[in-house]
Amino acid sequence: MSQAPSHFRDQISTLTDDGKKRKWIYPRVVKGKLYQYRSWLSYFFLALLFAAPFLKLNGEQLVLLNVLERKFVFFGVVFWPHDFYLFVLALLTFMVFIVVFTVVFGRVFCGWACPQTIFLEMVFRKIEIWIEGDQLKRKKLDDDPLTREKLFKKALKHSIYLCISFFIANIFLAYLIGSAALIKIMTEPVALHLSGFISICVFTLVFYLVFSKMRELVCTVACPYGRLQGVLLDNQSIIVAYDDLRGEPRAKRVKEQENQNGDCIDCKLCVDVCPTGIDIRNGTQMECVNCTACIDACDMVMEKIGRPARLIGFKSEEEIRSKKPFQVNRRIYAYAVVLFILTGVLSYLLVTRSAVKTTILRAGGTLYQLRDKDKTVSNLYNAELINKTNTTIRFNLLADRPGAKIQYIQQQDSIVYGGVVKLTFFVILPQKEIDQYKSEMVFKLVSEDGKVLDRFETTFIAPPNN
Repeated sequence: MSQAPSHFRDQISTLTDDGKKRKWIYPRVVKGKLYQYRSWLSYFFLALLFAAPFLKLNGEQLVLLNVLERKFVFFGVVFWPHDFYLFVLALLTFMVFIVVFTVVFGRVFCGWACPQTIFLEMVFRKIEIWIEGDQLKRKKLDDDPLTREKLFKKALKHSIYLCISFFIANIFLAYLIGSAALIKIMTEPVALHLSGFISICVFTLVFYLVFSKMRELVCTVACPYGRLQGVLLDNQSIIVAYDDLRGEPRAKRVKEQENQNGDCIDCKLCVDVCPTGIDIRNGTQMECVNCTACIDACDMVMEKIGRPARLIGFKSEEEIRSKKPFQVNRRIYAYAVVLFILTGVLSYLLVTRSAVKTTILRAGGTLYQLRDKDKTVSNLYNAELINKTNTTIRFNLLADRPGAKIQYIQQQDSIVYGGVVKLTFFVILPQKEIDQYKSEMVFKLVSEDGKVLDRFETTFIAPPNN
């Protein structure tokens, strides 16, 4: 079996041997079956990404992450700052899901669903190939001195890059401030929305630099998920892997001569197509985003030389060594149980989430008031009601206890969209019905159509009737 160079794990593939310069990568595009599947999935994600800010559900934008107004919308459901515990739980659930997914399938998310990869490979890379040509032509163009043709191609490419980055920046801003606010910025004078215009320009510059200059460095240097991958993977994780038992030793094929070597003919096509410039035959590496380009390239070669496909494929190291199919291990079961519990708790909290959040407190410095005139006892309360829906709610507050009456000092009967209402009121009970010093008092918040919006409780204090 041939030995890989001893230094192949010492540095990332985009640096020169002395580590001082960056090696620009010119990946070759091979349009195999997996590339086609990835293209269709990418176009679906792109369509969803561009359409989501302008689609409405329950009168709200499909997805909104308005940090400035502290308003978040997911598929028509509005979340406000007091729902922060749901956000934390949802984030924790998502992180555990990522862990489970990575343990089982490796870094396949990066190659198939990550916006960075989708935009780079399916949009910007295709524009570059359309203007500058294939792998060799792009490299030659960069190495050639500046000519009129080179200047024209570079100017055209980067102009299109800036236009697309400007478009992406607008879509990105629509997720942050809402599509309606974005349309105002676009249609009204710039002077009225200077901060919004500056934000679009900044985002445009960031996206342009990411897709024109940084490219694979985002995956190998900036993205924390790539670093996390090395901790989560084990020899049973399904990854894009090279079957060295079948492929080694590598050697060129000679016609009309029996092959005494492995199936790998050392064509290096798997290296040429890699968008991060690695050699997958050196084993699992941090830079691999599981884009499967090397699988398509190797399958084409295997077909030409009459050997079985998937010399490079979705396999685990254990599967390559033992030739046994993938099996779920205890670690995956443990992560799955945690994920199941978190998902169950989050689902329960979302289903039982009330339309109005009510906080009730006894008025400060008061206990109870005896009313000798009508033989009653009253307690003074302050309540705060928060509307968590996207409509104005008209309501009525009821004490869910026989004989109890409510007398308002400060009253409102409606809560506007996303608004807060404060109430101050007495709860009055006949003294003859009180048999203990401290008792439970339950309230119902009822909408004008009779639906119970929220149910909350506090204590009622009064001297017992002896």
